[in-house]
Amino acid sequence: MTIPSGEHFLPARRALADDVYDAVLGLLMDQVIEPGSRASIDGIARQLNVSPTPVREALARLESEGLVVKKALKGYTATPLLDAAGLEQLFEMRRLLEPYAAHRAATELDDGTLGRLEQLCDGMRRSGRATQSGDDRFEDYKEFAEQDAEFHRLIAEHAGNALLGDAIGRLRAHTHQYRIYFRHGVVDETSEEHRAVLRALSAHDPDGAERAMREHIDRSHARISASLSEKAD
Repeated sequence: MTIPSGEHFLPARRALADDVYDAVLGLLMDQVIEPGSRASIDGIARQLNVSPTPVREALARLESEGLVVKKALKGYTATPLLDAAGLEQLFEMRRLLEPYAAHRAATELDDGTLGRLEQLCDGMRRSGRATQSGDDRFEDYKEFAEQDAEFHRLIAEHAGNALLGDAIGRLRAHTHQYRIYFRHGVVDETSEEHRAVLRALSAHDPDGAERAMREHIDRSHARISASLSEKAD
């Protein structure tokens, strides 16, 4: 693994656990550490100018999120990207679970949670538009991605079924992999899809929330599939 000097450098004064995690996540998402390649604890520590301990902790956290895999006697490797078949399976599961969760959450969400979802929608539009002049590096769209994940997490959390929420949470770990295909041009489209889900939730319309979530997932799948095809050509 060869990491370009300085591009993802972490100043020593910022060498806290969360900062190291963010830095290593950026290396993975930007494919500086290429999918399927070894993620060397010592190599990353040297690049970020930190001790191996916070890097080891970051990789353990990333393993739980599905972005790296730990193998006996080999250490950590970056998880390979989903291929077309894997992407189809991921979205098949999302279609089964997330529209149902939105249906259930529509009658469970209180005003405080709806207000938080509203804030996330506003934040996604602002942070997404801020990436318009970016070059599609993870740092350019990290805030948008985090707000997107929190929007979906909150809906799943309020579906009234802890096992359902946990299952959706595990799927969200896999979506980190396809965020590598992010393109800032889809921000407005994605933001409007979230707005449609929120409108139905705010109206306490279970069927409308289910439809809006399913449409959002279908469109997301189409966007990511198209991007995957472009990269394969």
